[in-house]
This record gives sequence, structure tokens and C-alpha cells, in this order.
Amino acid sequence: MSHRLLTSIGIAVVSLSAAAGQAAKPAPEAPKKVAAKATPAGKKTAAHRTPWGDPDLQGVWNDATSTPLQRPTGVGAKDVLTDEEAADFQQSLAFDLTRDRRDGGPELDVNRAYNDHWMDKRRLKITADRRTSLIVDPPDGRIPPRVPLPPDRDKIRAEREAANTRFNAGLPQHYTDFSLPVRCIIRTDSPPYLPTIYNNDFHIFQSPGFVVINPEMIHSARIIPLDGRPHLGKDLHQWLGDSRGHWDGNTLVVETTNFRTDPGVVFQGANPDTYKITERFSRVDASTLNYEFTINDPKTWAKPWTAVIPWNKIDPDEQMYEYACHEDNYDIVHFLSGARDRERRGEAK
Repeated sequence: MSHRLLTSIGIAVVSLSAAAGQAAKPAPEAPKKVAAKATPAGKKTAAHRTPWGDPDLQGVWNDATSTPLQRPTGVGAKDVLTDEEAADFQQSLAFDLTRDRRDGGPELDVNRAYNDHWMDKRRLKITADRRTSLIVDPPDGRIPPRVPLPPDRDKIRAEREAANTRFNAGLPQHYTDFSLPVRCIIRTDSPPYLPTIYNNDFHIFQSPGFVVINPEMIHSARIIPLDGRPHLGKDLHQWLGDSRGHWDGNTLVVETTNFRTDPGVVFQGANPDTYKITERFSRVDASTLNYEFTINDPKTWAKPWTAVIPWNKIDPDEQMYEYACHEDNYDIVHFLSGARDRERRGEAK
């Protein structure tokens, strides 16, 4: 569901781990039970096949869930919950994520200006297997500790934080103070694919020797060759990286490197020179696909880590529309002129 009426301002990928550790609260229409446990990742099922014999992953899939990327502290060491615990967990997460609340004061109310009418309601449900985190390795369900940053990368991190602060204060100095998502360059179309507030659909196409993933959010089509060709030269960088795929039984394995070095391109400010993501797409049944990714960057995290997200096939009558993200490419001039006007009027601190 593309929302052309929405501007890009204030739109950011919602961190589903933001609900971590918050106390359970009543939520509107919270379910009492969750669905039966899904087929575990890696369990073999009868493969759907394309006319040329490859495993068939085609269709439009949705990855929305309220299960956070990292395990909240409030569930302790539990990786899978009982039915009763899962209902309480889902209730708490749904309350934290709902946009129809009116508590917290005017600033929070403004931040929730895009109410639940615009949101993907499927994001309010936890995964069917009742896991407490999307991360499955390390076993604690948490992203591993970061390694100390060298001075050059620490400087880049500090500069990006300062730019975000200026933008949030309405005082950007330059168009590069705007993040890449606000500038409609990349958003959730860059791997890893994580659930967000809306536009959680992915359309997978296949042809002999290629797989194409078209995310609903923004305008990219990720073309993945399967013919064994080598990666691009190490000095060639792309916004979505350079992907190469192969079949491991019925699982599509995709390895991606060669991301651009601009701040904000790779996940959580990892080092583009050493960042590598390996994704695995496995068909579970007619309506479910498991998406697994492993991130390996020894210059950012102490060890690799892995997450698994179920993708559910959407109703055939539901159509995926174009997401024409361009508003702020036109509106940047207004933001910058407004910032200069505030400075002239002495509002800058």
C-alpha cells in the first residue's frame, strides 16, 4: 500500500526493539491466543518448482511483525514463550506500537500524526512460533557488542549524529544533513529486510538464472544473478551492494558486498569495507517463506549474528502499488530556506 499523500518528513524505519523491556499494558483488541507454531527454519518441506526446475519463491510476501529484532530484557532468557506468555507479550508490544494512543503529551502526539489508518496492522502480531526476538544467534537474542571504532570512523559517526541533530531542530546546514531515507535514496530496500510501520511487502520474480526482489518501500528492484559470476571489483560500490546468489538445496543463498561508503548505507553504521550480509530464502509451505540473514563485519561487531523473519504470502486480491518517493527532493529547498530564515530571526541556538 503506497501512500503518496504521506511526506517523507518524520518517516524513519521504526526500530522494533524500541519496545524492549517496557511493562505490559492493555492494548486495543489484543488477541488472547497466537497462531500455532510455524515450521522451524531449516525443516525440509515439499519444494514448489518453477517451470525450469528451480525452487519457486515467486509471489508477494509480507514480513510485518511486532516481534523485536533484539530480545527485550523483560522476558529474561526465554527464546520461545508459552501460549499465555505469548499473548501477554503481543499485547504489550501492540500497545507500544499503536499510533492511535493519546498519552505522553503533545510532542508524542505529533510524532504519532500518521495514525493506524496508514499502518500495516500485521505489524501488531508476534511471529507464529512465539519467539521473543528475530535474532536467533547469538542465543541471547541480542546484537553482539561493538568493537571500538578507529578515529576516522568515530569522526564520521559524530558528524552524522550532529547532522541528525540539526535536522531534527529544523536547522539543517546542507542537503547532506538529510538522511538517505528522507532524501528518497534508499530506505528499507537495502538488506537486511526488517519489518517496519508500513509497506512491508516484497514481490519476488524469477527467470532462468535470475531472482528479482522488488520491495514495496521505495523504488528499487534488486536483481540477483545465479550464474556463478564473480562479485564486482572491490572499488565498485552500489547503494544496494553487489548480490550473487546460488541454490543450496531448496534454499536461495544470497551474498552481498560492495556497498557504497556513504554514511547510513549499511546497517547501523557498519564498516562498508568489511560488511558482508548472507541471506537465505527458504519456502516453508504454500503461504510461508523464511527469510534468514547473517551479518558479518569484524570491524563493527565482536562476532557475526543471525536473524530469522517469517514472510507470509498476502491475499491474492491485495495489490502492491508503486512507492513514488520524491517529495523531499523537491522540498529540500524549503527546509534549507526555512532554516536560514530561523537563523536570521535569531532562533538558532
